[in-house]
Amino acid sequence: MSSRSACSLAAALLAVLLLGPPAAAPAAALAEPEGRVILTVSGKIRNRNGGADARFDRAMLERIGEQDLRTTTPWTDGKQTFRGVLVRDLLAAVGAWGDTVHAIAINDYSYRIPVSDFDAYPVILASRMNGELLRIREKGPLWIIYPRDEFPELREKAVEPRMVWQVRALVIE
Repeated sequence: MSSRSACSLAAALLAVLLLGPPAAAPAAALAEPEGRVILTVSGKIRNRNGGADARFDRAMLERIGEQDLRTTTPWTDGKQTFRGVLVRDLLAAVGAWGDTVHAIAINDYSYRIPVSDFDAYPVILASRMNGELLRIREKGPLWIIYPRDEFPELREKAVEPRMVWQVRALVIE
């Protein structure tokens, strides 16, 4: 490697260390929520609509695109059909670039989930179960659901704390 190439490489590495990773896309403002905000995303995100946050009402989440996921959970009887946005699509919509998603529930329960989970599996942020909106007493308005029946490794006890219900916020770290 020439000394010029080595200097260029060193300068690029220094820039990443000082400034963070290069942006995949320029920051963009998200539309403002028109209904009641049910989710706030903050932290290492590029796209916002509320100062340092990205705030979503139900319609905004639905516009990202929803998926159905039929699976069992430790807290429901038999297979249930959940509907919601793929977490990886939500992370793309806000321009997330961290390694961890800190999911925070209405009751302040929280759990840190590796972003790699959302790349490896079609995990959804469910807003419906069997066609009905999830209410707070039914683990809503949003519940992180893993495709446990499709991937045997997701049936392990270690995965259960990641299935946060009553999600109100995601902090990208």
